[in-house]
Amino acid sequence: MQREDTIPAVFNEEIKSHHFGIIIIPMHELAVTESILNISLEHAKKAQASRVTDINLTIGRLSSIVDDSVQFYWDLISEKTICEGAKLHFTRLAARLSCQDCGKEYILESELTPCPECGSNRIKVLSGDEFWVDSIQVEKEEELQKEQS
Repeated sequence: MQREDTIPAVFNEEIKSHHFGIIIIPMHELAVTESILNISLEHAKKAQASRVTDINLTIGRLSSIVDDSVQFYWDLISEKTICEGAKLHFTRLAARLSCQDCGKEYILESELTPCPECGSNRIKVLSGDEFWVDSIQVEKEEELQKEQS
């Protein structure tokens, strides 16, 4: 049996820095998946992991990212890396909007609609377009071997 660790995320870092837990600007799923792989490999290496087992992703409801497409690309590009076989877990965040006319804040229940309070179309997105790596779980074979000695 191998030991598992969870590596917590650090939020609001720039994507160009390739740090774990960054908010990823919506883009084509292949590029997003490549970023997830790079982030996971970098932080697994820092943790001296022998294998990545799970990756937890948080995606805003308004994000154009399609879970199945990310999973499809993941299965292809993670081959022959320590991330091969890792399970991707997708958590969707609700979209929160604010009316620019009456100030009403509300949660988007379905498709984009006018303000439920005054009917205005002047809406500002407060949240719901996020996409980040929340955490990864890794196995550390070396520590297990030390514990068994």
